[in-house]
Amino acid sequence: MIRTRVGYTGGTKEDPTYYSLGDHTETVQLDYDPTVTSYEDLLAVFFASHDPTYLPPKRQYVSAVFVHSAEQERLAREAVAREQERLGRAVVTEVMTASTFYLAEDYHQKYGLQGDRVLMADFRRMYPDLWDIVDSTAATRVNAYTYGCGSPEEIEAAVDGLGLSPEGRTRLLQIAQ
Repeated sequence: MIRTRVGYTGGTKEDPTYYSLGDHTETVQLDYDPTVTSYEDLLAVFFASHDPTYLPPKRQYVSAVFVHSAEQERLAREAVAREQERLGRAVVTEVMTASTFYLAEDYHQKYGLQGDRVLMADFRRMYPDLWDIVDSTAATRVNAYTYGCGSPEEIEAAVDGLGLSPEGRTRLLQIAQ
């Protein structure tokens, strides 16, 4: 199981919001089972999913790994060094100690999924409360698929286990193509 929530962390402002962020960074909090997925695998996905050499114009969009232990810090710093070696240029990803994580507003959660009328209707039928959708592993996977994560073969193999209606299933397979 992997659960993701969008929010803000790394700053000093109490109770930040999207329109009053202060010095926080937009981030994703990831809960996972280390017996199923390794921290190293998560770091590999993180670095493969964005340009770690891009220096953003605002603190809001900084590339950062927020660590919860000395071991995570060691592994994150090793991953940064490997990326720098692989890319042959400076990696600007920061490794920072995790601090208070503030949940982003509900309209930021599972944003790709919420933007798809057919798929979101299916999840609303399964989970009438948005926060149950946010915590759903299936919704996390479908949200990732709406952003282009996952191969067509992977999505086709997963679609029957996601609890989607025939319309939702068809829609997800369209996205896969």
